[in-house]
Amino acid sequence: MRNLIPENERRASTDRRKFCYAAYVPESSQIIQTDGPKSHMEKQGTPTMGGILILFSIFMATILWANLNNHYVSILLLTIMLFGLIGFFDDYLMQVKKRNMGFTAIGKFSIQIIFGLIISFLIYKCPDFNTTLTFPFLKDFSPDLGIYYIPFACLVIVGTSNAVNLTDGLDGLAIGPYIVASVTYMIFAYVAGHIHIADYLHVRHIKSAGEITVICGVLAGAGLGFLWFNAHPAQVFMGDSGSIPLGAILGTIAVVTKQEILLLIVGGLFVIEALSVIIQVSYFKITKGKRMFRMAPLHHHFELKGWHESKVIVRFWIIAITLALISLSTLKIR
Repeated sequence: MRNLIPENERRASTDRRKFCYAAYVPESSQIIQTDGPKSHMEKQGTPTMGGILILFSIFMATILWANLNNHYVSILLLTIMLFGLIGFFDDYLMQVKKRNMGFTAIGKFSIQIIFGLIISFLIYKCPDFNTTLTFPFLKDFSPDLGIYYIPFACLVIVGTSNAVNLTDGLDGLAIGPYIVASVTYMIFAYVAGHIHIADYLHVRHIKSAGEITVICGVLAGAGLGFLWFNAHPAQVFMGDSGSIPLGAILGTIAVVTKQEILLLIVGGLFVIEALSVIIQVSYFKITKGKRMFRMAPLHHHFELKGWHESKVIVRFWIIAITLALISLSTLKIR
């Protein structure tokens, strides 16, 4: 059917979609790094900052369906708002400067740490929250961190925020695994919030966790809606406006549901992508110029090895789904 539509009409249709988006987010077309894979240059001009629309849909759906008197719901909304501001201003600075840099790395990380500590402290002060850790496959090992749980939770939240941000480099690469992780934590939240199921599966019961199920469902739904337009070839990118707050709320959900260690498996793909950057930078400094990978994050390494973008995306999705299934198996294997 595509061949029956004249080329000029297809271009006009695409231009209309971009115009409608730009009406809400002006001057928001993506600027592509010149040192990346050459195939990415054709993405130049694709509308970005689509994360704003994701966050808006999450806010509206949460207001409609979640219990706003639940303290965890309030904390999760605050997480989206604070980290959403970081992402928005980072994208805004990139668009104003017309190059791929917004905040300085130290500046962005410092603000993330401050906001992460605020969120972690609020979680710590929740009346039904405890500071013990839950390890998958080790039901009798639950160390209590006490006050030190605050910096630990901050590490989880900020680390997840940056890991999702680093993964968002190909069409649909970040949002696909994010949907999988959201559905996985939706199951864990439901189990933790149901006293009888939690007792049967030897999961720590969290009285107020039931409402987190709604939030996770909202995240998955918003992600699916965005994926419709972000699938290859993408019509819009989420930008830092989406990836930074989405990663932060996923980390916060992991903390609140007491499955923070399991996040290493549930969000294993994000962890791998982040580690590839850490390894690349460290190896480059130690060897004074040598590289472990052709390019980091890892998805670019496989692109430069000759994998088509779609192949990288689908194979990374498969990894994410496999890790999610392994995570769910821990519900019974304790």
